[in-house]
Amino acid sequence: MKQTSTKPRCLLFDLGGVLVEWDGIQPLIALTEGRLTAEEARRFWLESDWVRRFETGRCSALEFGAGIVRELQVDLEPAAFLDEFVSWDRGPLPGSFELLGELRQHFILACLSNNNALHWNIPRLQKLTACFHRRYASFEIGLIKPDRAAYEWVISDLGLEPGAIVFFDDNPECVVAAERVGIRGFVVKGPAMVREKLGGLGVEI
Repeated sequence: MKQTSTKPRCLLFDLGGVLVEWDGIQPLIALTEGRLTAEEARRFWLESDWVRRFETGRCSALEFGAGIVRELQVDLEPAAFLDEFVSWDRGPLPGSFELLGELRQHFILACLSNNNALHWNIPRLQKLTACFHRRYASFEIGLIKPDRAAYEWVISDLGLEPGAIVFFDDNPECVVAAERVGIRGFVVKGPAMVREKLGGLGVEI
């Protein structure tokens, strides 16, 4: 590996959509029988009060399931919704392990993920998160993207200047929020795009 220009010390990753296949948009459109557009379904996971409660550890899984069913006004039992919800995490994207393996000896690797106990404890995700030096799951730290406090928590815990961190996320709102605190951010979808952005920083892998 060769670094030719900008030299970040920490690479901070979102998981779903970046390193993990997360299919929470099309199923949500189907559940609501098309009442939500693709953009509305994408934003639902950032803006829903019940999602934010669950993914900051402020309600149980069953409370979350019941709340979501009411919020979406769908004819589904909460437990049935939770079964579907868990299945939408399809596991690490091809190339994710290889990418992290190549980067791990050269950078501090960290993840900042809006996540929950149901998905976080899936063995295949645990295998992926073991590749990181630091792991920040929203339900464990009680903070969620794109709230400013989530990024400030990471900066403080890492003990780095914001400019020494480069962040990769598939949601533009989360990247903009990171940039507001001084973290360099890139909107990416999948490991190949991460490699492309790193190349633009002069990091050859």
